[in-house]
Amino acid sequence: MSDESRLKVKLGLDVFKPLKEPHIKIRPGMEKDGRLRPALRICPAGLYTERSDGGISLSIDGCLECGTCRVGCGSDVLDWNYPDGDAGVQYRFG
Repeated sequence: MSDESRLKVKLGLDVFKPLKEPHIKIRPGMEKDGRLRPALRICPAGLYTERSDGGISLSIDGCLECGTCRVGCGSDVLDWNYPDGDAGVQYRFG
């Protein structure tokens, strides 16, 4: 079993409680800002995708709340907050 498949098995144990509002948002008008491009590579959950128009889109489903995108892209392009305590990821160890 590869390291990547082991990681996916462990991540599959986690529980994701839905959020009322997304805790990470791309700031309006910043979808094509070059500072978002690193998120395509550095997000461990793969939540950022490139659109056909060259912009970046974000789906927070499965977010690990690690803050990697916040550090890599900055707060000028991302509005990033931890979710309320009753929502988001709950880690399970296995």
